[in-house]
Amino acid sequence: MHDTSLRATKREWIGLAVLTLPSMLVTMDLTLLHLAIPQIGADLGPSSSQLLWITDIYGFAIAGFLITMGTLGDRVGRRRLLLLGAAAFAVASVLTAYAWTPEMLIVARALLGVAGASLAPSTLSLVRHMFPVPAQRTTAVTIWSSSFMLGGALGPVVGGVLLQYFWWGSVFLLAVPVMVLLLVLGPLLLPEYRNPQGGRVDFTSSVLSMVAVLSVIYGFKEMAKHGPEPVSAAAVVVGAVVGFVFVRRQRGLAHPLLDIRLFADRAFSASLMTLLVTVMFLMGLQFLIAQFLQSALGLSPLRTGMWIFPAVVAGMIAALAASTLMGRVPPAHLFGAGMALAAVGFAVLWGVSADTGPGLVLTASVLMFAGLAPISALGTDMVVGSAPPERAGPSAALSETCIEFGGALGIAVVGSLATVVYRAGMADAYPGGTPAGAAGADDTLAAALEGAARLPGEAGTALADAAREAFARGLQVNAFVAAPLMLALAVGAVLLLRGVKPAAHEEQEEGAAPAPAHTPGAEARDHAPSTGDGV
Repeated sequence: MHDTSLRATKREWIGLAVLTLPSMLVTMDLTLLHLAIPQIGADLGPSSSQLLWITDIYGFAIAGFLITMGTLGDRVGRRRLLLLGAAAFAVASVLTAYAWTPEMLIVARALLGVAGASLAPSTLSLVRHMFPVPAQRTTAVTIWSSSFMLGGALGPVVGGVLLQYFWWGSVFLLAVPVMVLLLVLGPLLLPEYRNPQGGRVDFTSSVLSMVAVLSVIYGFKEMAKHGPEPVSAAAVVVGAVVGFVFVRRQRGLAHPLLDIRLFADRAFSASLMTLLVTVMFLMGLQFLIAQFLQSALGLSPLRTGMWIFPAVVAGMIAALAASTLMGRVPPAHLFGAGMALAAVGFAVLWGVSADTGPGLVLTASVLMFAGLAPISALGTDMVVGSAPPERAGPSAALSETCIEFGGALGIAVVGSLATVVYRAGMADAYPGGTPAGAAGADDTLAAALEGAARLPGEAGTALADAAREAFARGLQVNAFVAAPLMLALAVGAVLLLRGVKPAAHEEQEEGAAPAPAHTPGAEARDHAPSTGDGV
């Protein structure tokens, strides 16, 4: 039976609100850069190679350092690492905003990524410690997960407004007041926790984990940009081999960077795999949808963000609703129902075309987010809850790394399929009098529209229309593939998670009492290791 004195009080819930701030900023920062790229290119004049590094280095640094930072937080203190990361993120944001050369911007973005890698696992592992009672933890993790979605949705809206009235660096200064607020309120509201038996962080394991993660994600990203090539394929193979060496090393360490035994827990491994697949489909299709709205339909980044925002809100509402059902409905049924609803959303996209307005895309996005957002939130909760409290840092980092992998893999797979369909559609689509391959029109939609603008009269209009239709067909084919696959995965999730009970359900079966209005033990708990039960 769970000790009712461990139930969270008002202080923990206010602390959770503080923890959502850096989580929201980490994802918002990804979106803000994409909006600012045109102004950065005009102001700093980076080469094409430098522009790629400016775009990618932040995500690479986050992905590469997540597992190390998760373990480091358990060793030195989760709150301490969070506050150090917040201070570093604020400083790096200022350096990014006022960078005067492309090289300086690349270094500043890399520092932002390292600091961001310390924020996500620290916040999630603190949530695990602050909410040891599973029913409350499920709600807390859902709120925490929703803050990531909210950050991604607010990025285009807030960034679009700032870029309209200020210079490109202003979008990065948004992080400074938020991190200052975290530095002020963190010591007052957040508990400290460290694993006294954690041992030292193995430097070799840290390097291996970074090489493995970065190689695989780099390979997937390159595949998304240029298709399968020897370099990108080699990067994925190298990452897989180094990952195998990393796993072998962990088995022989007394204090591993990542406890491989966690994967023996069916709830942990199945939830992690479901999380990977969910993020893969969601990120991949949203990547194409954002391009479709901006390039094919001609919407500005601000208007695109406003059209996507309702879908994010729908996902947040659905995730919160699912968290309330977690104690009464088996996870297998919730996951299966979510994937089935997402499959309906993908099926709606079958009707997309160059003449389709944003309304159909919005309907599909709402269904997709409402179906998959609860799976992402509840899957994260099950991953973190399956690990013992003293290993919450690495398990939190692993769930975040899984999300990074899923996003990179989804964009690579979905992007590659869309490119193949687009090029096939453009092969015979050139209007009369237009030279085949004009202006690289068979490469990307952006190149086609740029080339069409330089062609005279109806030839340019016809080429632009053909390119938009070919791109819409790529989105359509991806949705046609995703819908039945999602239904198959819904069946798989039900079978894999069959018999797995949520900890909140077990808590109710054990007869846990309701939370008191105030728990005298809360202050003592703030500075002591948590003894809350896992899933």
